[in-house]
Amino acid sequence: MQLARDADISDYLIAPDPGRDGLARAVTGVDHNGVETTIRVVEERPLTIFLNGQEIVTAMTIGDYPEYLALGFLRNQRMLRDGEAITGVDFDEELETVVVRTARATDYEDKLKRKTRTSGCAVGTVFGDMMEGLDSVQLPATPVRTSWLYALAARINRTPSLYLEAGAIHGTVLCQGDRPLVYMEDVGRHNAVDKIAGWMLSERVSPEDKILYTTGRLTSEMVIKTAMMGIPVLASRSGFTAWGVEIAQSVGLTLIGRLRGQRFVCLSGEDRLVRDADPASVAEEPRKSGRKGSA
Repeated sequence: MQLARDADISDYLIAPDPGRDGLARAVTGVDHNGVETTIRVVEERPLTIFLNGQEIVTAMTIGDYPEYLALGFLRNQRMLRDGEAITGVDFDEELETVVVRTARATDYEDKLKRKTRTSGCAVGTVFGDMMEGLDSVQLPATPVRTSWLYALAARINRTPSLYLEAGAIHGTVLCQGDRPLVYMEDVGRHNAVDKIAGWMLSERVSPEDKILYTTGRLTSEMVIKTAMMGIPVLASRSGFTAWGVEIAQSVGLTLIGRLRGQRFVCLSGEDRLVRDADPASVAEEPRKSGRKGSA
């Protein structure tokens, strides 16, 4: 993994910090030869999110950026409105809770009764009326250059991360052009996306010219959240689900999967692609001898 160690992360606004205390710990076991071995394993802990005085959900998370996770989850579930006046975001580490406070009185008791457990790792949750918001989504016709996709994949795959250190985790990266901006990780890909959404909300970042890259599958939940965030392009090194593709096509989202080396497949929104790079000039992705099966 020397390439990852040597990667430059100085221009990331937020980069993974695999050495951060509390994200992983050493566990000793035995390998296939019966030899004692010690590896790092990812921690996961509950985080309960409140909106004003109402408990909304308890998510399993690695515990970093809890405020962004809470804001992004509430925003992506449409419990926070566009332009919402947020008066406070308070994290209590001992109680493992985040309380988001708004100037508007909120009551989502009925909404909480209509929730769906998703296919996301660590059990994602979306609420039953989330699909209704897709009817009003208007994604910009922002072009995406294939040279950007190749550059992003190469850069992100070499960025030091908890995924490379320990596996069993997903990464999601907010990008602009060929530059990765914010790289979030979590045990569930939905949590990583929500952290991105929370950061964008906090920093008032516009989505129109952004690309969202994920290490995980392109599921319906991933597509819905990306579209609701207003980001026109979603890319992954992994594959698709049929419903994810169907939703992407219905909202005009550019959906790119199996992005490895010089190869990718676009199943929706191909009209945004500007093919400015010859695939033959792109190096094939080397076969990894390290972490497998965690995406």
